[in-house]
Amino acid sequence: MTQQTETKAKAGAVIIPVTLFEQNCTLIWCEATKKAVVIDPGGDVDKIQAAIKQSNVTVEKIWLTHGHIDHVGGAAELRDALKVQIEGPHIADKYLLDNVVSSGERFGMTGVRNFGPDRWLDEGEQVSIGELTFDILHCPGHSPGSVAFYNKELRFAHVGDVLFSGSVGRTDLPGGSHATLIESITKKLLPLGDDVGFICGHGPGSSIGHERMTNPFLTGAM
Repeated sequence: MTQQTETKAKAGAVIIPVTLFEQNCTLIWCEATKKAVVIDPGGDVDKIQAAIKQSNVTVEKIWLTHGHIDHVGGAAELRDALKVQIEGPHIADKYLLDNVVSSGERFGMTGVRNFGPDRWLDEGEQVSIGELTFDILHCPGHSPGSVAFYNKELRFAHVGDVLFSGSVGRTDLPGGSHATLIESITKKLLPLGDDVGFICGHGPGSSIGHERMTNPFLTGAM
């Protein structure tokens, strides 16, 4: 089952929940060109490919917000199937991509592969698909190499597992830091503006303004 949303008239998006973690693999495309990107193909590659076909778009890239298994488990397989490049995350998550197989074993995920992206991403860089351009925000805390993708024109971001509707990313995994995560949110995401909507790695999306006012992890941090 996919959940279709329209970020704006210039872009479309389909959320494809994958794996037992119900991770929000996201297909985003430029309406003008029908060129698309898959963000965080965590697994269930056949399901992702079916959504691509149903959306009638051409995927040209894979973007990764961070290196945890539920977000990258299907990345190598999908890259080979679509013959596209992987961009992201930040190189600080290299240790996670080097250990996808062992991480998968802990969660009973088979058929996954260790891999490296074609391009690491860093703060201040940009990525694009069709006529859409996204700024890269390095947001460590959930993992050292977590990044968010932000399109200023659309007032839209994909924030991975950094920020959720009513919560924030877990920080009890190796490389996690709650203090660092809150700093990333307050210094990188909140300044984007209250009108910015976002898709996150799990569960429903939200807006920066709603989280600023109601998120219990943030209301006491400002």
